[in-house]
Amino acid sequence: MKLYSQEQLEAFGLSGLLPEHVAIIMDGNGRWAKQRGLPRPLGHRAGMERLKGIIRLTSELGIRALSLYAFSTENWRRPKEEIGALFGLLVEYFTSELNELHKNEVCIRVLGDIAPFPEIVREAINCAIAKTISNKGLKLNIALNYGGQNELLRATRALLQEIIKNGLIQEEINLEQLEAKLDTVGLPAVDLLIRTGGEQRLSNFLLYQSAYAELMFLEEFWPDFSNECYLNALRAYQKRTRRYGGL
Repeated sequence: MKLYSQEQLEAFGLSGLLPEHVAIIMDGNGRWAKQRGLPRPLGHRAGMERLKGIIRLTSELGIRALSLYAFSTENWRRPKEEIGALFGLLVEYFTSELNELHKNEVCIRVLGDIAPFPEIVREAINCAIAKTISNKGLKLNIALNYGGQNELLRATRALLQEIIKNGLIQEEINLEQLEAKLDTVGLPAVDLLIRTGGEQRLSNFLLYQSAYAELMFLEEFWPDFSNECYLNALRAYQKRTRRYGGL
């Protein structure tokens, strides 16, 4: 795994602390395709190609975790043909990129519930998770059939089962116990959340984990989110003052 030196980071204009955890809502693939008179699936393919570069750059910068919103619990409302194309791209990505990700020590995990996905998709995902589980580099979290509200509901149910099993009382329940039931257990909170495509909302993504995240809503559609756009977002992040409610 190639990591940039401090001198290289400074050459990029990165002169302060980088975020430990970046989350990205990769929005705008369909509109990118429409602008060019192309079918929406070709927009998703262009988005997948851009994804490869962003993952590589994140890893080389030494950022600890990257979470990507790939398929939400609400995306089932889209046309079946588009969902099928997305599933095909998922299988293609995990098949074609797995060895490269593994070589670069990327550790893949899934946020959400992939049980409803077709078997071929689940197999590709589970193979990627199993192969990279011990890797020590970038924690790559791909949100699939994910919704922040659903995650909190699942975590609450799991915590309730533990409370009943262990006979805990109300005063013994704390945030750490809840966080241990989230899909992101073991990861730092989100420091920087980026949304491409011009919309300005979280769309049910990492609601708990983004409580104190710096938010950036960018006009570029996801396929146009170049490495330089990403570096600009990181430079802007380094100029912000994070007070966490203090002075």
